[in-house]
Amino acid sequence: MYIFKNALKSITRAKVRNILITIITIIISVSACIALSIRQSAETSREASLDSLEITAQISVDRQSLMKNAESSNDKLKTLQGSQNLSLEEMQIYAQSKFVNDFYYTITSSLNGDITLSSVDTSTTNEEDSINSNGMPVNNPNGNKGFGKMGSQGDFTIIGYSSHDAMTSFKNGTKKITDGTVFDSETTEPQCIVSDELAILNELKIGDSITLVNPNNEEENVAMTVCGIYNNSESSTFQQGNMMGFNASSDPANQIYVSFNALNSIVDKSKSNATVKTDETSGIEISTALRGQESGTYVFSNIENYKAFETDVVALGLDDTIYTISSQDVDSYEQSLIPLNNLSNYSLYFLLVVLIIGAAILIIFNLFAARERKYEIGVLAAIGMNKVKIATQFISEAFIITFISIIISTCIGATISVPIADKLLENQIASVETSNQTTKENFGGEFQGRMDISKGSMSRPSNSKTKFNYVKDITASIDVVVLFQLLGLGILLALISSATAVISILRYEPLKILSNRT
Repeated sequence: MYIFKNALKSITRAKVRNILITIITIIISVSACIALSIRQSAETSREASLDSLEITAQISVDRQSLMKNAESSNDKLKTLQGSQNLSLEEMQIYAQSKFVNDFYYTITSSLNGDITLSSVDTSTTNEEDSINSNGMPVNNPNGNKGFGKMGSQGDFTIIGYSSHDAMTSFKNGTKKITDGTVFDSETTEPQCIVSDELAILNELKIGDSITLVNPNNEEENVAMTVCGIYNNSESSTFQQGNMMGFNASSDPANQIYVSFNALNSIVDKSKSNATVKTDETSGIEISTALRGQESGTYVFSNIENYKAFETDVVALGLDDTIYTISSQDVDSYEQSLIPLNNLSNYSLYFLLVVLIIGAAILIIFNLFAARERKYEIGVLAAIGMNKVKIATQFISEAFIITFISIIISTCIGATISVPIADKLLENQIASVETSNQTTKENFGGEFQGRMDISKGSMSRPSNSKTKFNYVKDITASIDVVVLFQLLGLGILLALISSATAVISILRYEPLKILSNRT
């Protein structure tokens, strides 16, 4: 207790010096408080975003791995030709994993319209535009008269959903039914919903029948009944940079939605009635059957289950040298956190710089203070106080000043940390968006390669039209964790800065100090 009282008296005696040290310590503590609160809030925001994230994933062929393992060009070609996606039965096996919360699937096919059904074509506006710069014909309102005739790709993309949960664009509000109702997900009847653009172009209304044609066999027709008309909030020109002029089916307005059972029965019927012939030149067998591409989506309640599923499916029989598991939700989540992660990293660097510079300044101040108080040290030692107690007094003075500074800095930090954090995060978002936009402009606005996110970070594939919802605000509040971290840093600074005084005290000889008073 005597040492503590003596430390308080010593602080009040040297007011100017200790006020100056207190101001420096407050500046260090406020900076540390803001940096720590930003990092803690960033971590809290990451966890909150992840907890609210419903993760979906798909299993697809890992073509890069197949190409890498192939020994020659011929092997690579054969490997790619022989690779195929999982069948629905195989996907359902992996859906039985205990980590899967839900599983839904779709089937996709491509058909033409008959003479009464025109596809939406935003790539041409007049007759002169019907020939592109290479002299090649593009789509016109009477169906796929260009490149579609060369293969099995039609003007319309037909997607069959196993359940309404699979219609994620309707669940998230990107698309909305404006007239009629959605089809029954269990029905086998060919009821469909079409886009409002397609409905306006062809003067379609609820209850009308549309006729689709197998692009591989013009004699095979499919009749569907329009039960609903939907609006797509994303412009139909969203993908115009992606060769839409070559195929109308890539236009979102030309997507027609039905139930999985309905489209699957159409595809099965087409296969049962198909004829197969062999091309004399290439030797490839060509079938007149409709192509149906099945895909499955696994739903996970959290990221831990998603990661566990990656291991569990291998145990269930998935060949991880051929197939890979990917999640656009996880990729989008990580992308949305880029500005937040950058801000968190910068705050850490700022904290380290402040601590290093602050510690150096405090060490110098304490070193000079110890030299100025050399005579006081000699007197205390002469009256019987041992060096350990003297050193303890110096350390106590440093701790008292530090704790006072922490209390003051906590109040200041709690007031200014939120606006500072929001402003810094806003700047980070602007910086990332500007960098990405500059890259796109360098490629004429249609960059589809790998976007450099930040220095030292992994680059990810990015489409020039992709929009990311960045985390735009955080609550940089000072909680118990931040207080304990700040207290720990304060103790560390007090120990480091007072260490110089302790070393000086242990070196001094009391009699020599008193006999050579300077």
